[in-house]
Amino acid sequence: MAGAAQTLETTYRTNGQTVQSAFESVREVLQNSSAVIQRGNKELAYGTVMSANGVILTKASEVAEGEGLTVTIGTQVYKNPALLAVDKTWDVALLKIEATGLVPVKLATDLPDPERGTWVVANGASSRLKRRPQVGIIAANAREILPAGGVVLGITFKEKEEKKLVVEEVRGGSGAEAAGIKPGDVIVAAGGQDVTDHESLAKLFENRHAGEEMEIAVEREGKKITMQVKLAARMDLFPEAEEDKSRNDMMSGNFSSRRSNFPRVIQHDIIANASTIGGPLLDLDGRCLGMNIARANRCETFAIPAGDLKSLADRLMTQAQVK
Repeated sequence: MAGAAQTLETTYRTNGQTVQSAFESVREVLQNSSAVIQRGNKELAYGTVMSANGVILTKASEVAEGEGLTVTIGTQVYKNPALLAVDKTWDVALLKIEATGLVPVKLATDLPDPERGTWVVANGASSRLKRRPQVGIIAANAREILPAGGVVLGITFKEKEEKKLVVEEVRGGSGAEAAGIKPGDVIVAAGGQDVTDHESLAKLFENRHAGEEMEIAVEREGKKITMQVKLAARMDLFPEAEEDKSRNDMMSGNFSSRRSNFPRVIQHDIIANASTIGGPLLDLDGRCLGMNIARANRCETFAIPAGDLKSLADRLMTQAQVK
């Protein structure tokens, strides 16, 4: 039927002017309490204003070393913000600009985690000088996001050795390297349990977390050596494995490069991409429920809950000696 093919007029869609006008008061919060972070003409990420004197939190992996950045808050452009601290667990960076009288977000730390179906607002695709609200709903209960691909020791094994786990290579910067595992070592036990093949070792990694330590025993020159090895997310040590994106990823857009391995997130369905992550997630009263930290796929965007964000901000500010 002809009527079945009809759709809403453009102005009445969720990103249309008529709908967005209903969220004007929340848009003002986005305008004054979120930042657009760029390098040259390229938009890298959004930021969340945490203090009147210029403390901004954003997604660390998107701003890299922090060189050559500009930060736009409201219509004011600030050049060369200082990158003072990074928290790798949450993938959050603390930037500091020379400013006074900014309007920090009002963290909703007195509220419980938002329930599924709660309306939320965040930055959509915006111009440098005008924020545009994007609306959606909370889609899942707060939860931990385990690392994509699981956790690893940071070693590769000799493939021809079927009945022994003989170390062929130790990845630089891994927990295995720090603990002293060497090529030629034979892994014989993990977590207090004997292992003889890849399958038995991989099973012991289930439900383990990046940053957690595991007891590993190796045989080296006829001697058994036991050591504590810090586990890492596979994607952090073997990023080449992440380059083989799924067909769905390739079709669907620019997702965040780091989109898993977070201690706790709230999930919503606001459409985003890598460059619109880092700004605040607001309720309809303009209170900050959290900070967007990853666009995971076509349907899921993750945000750090307000309580966790407050603790993280306090810790980074103390680390950076910002008052």
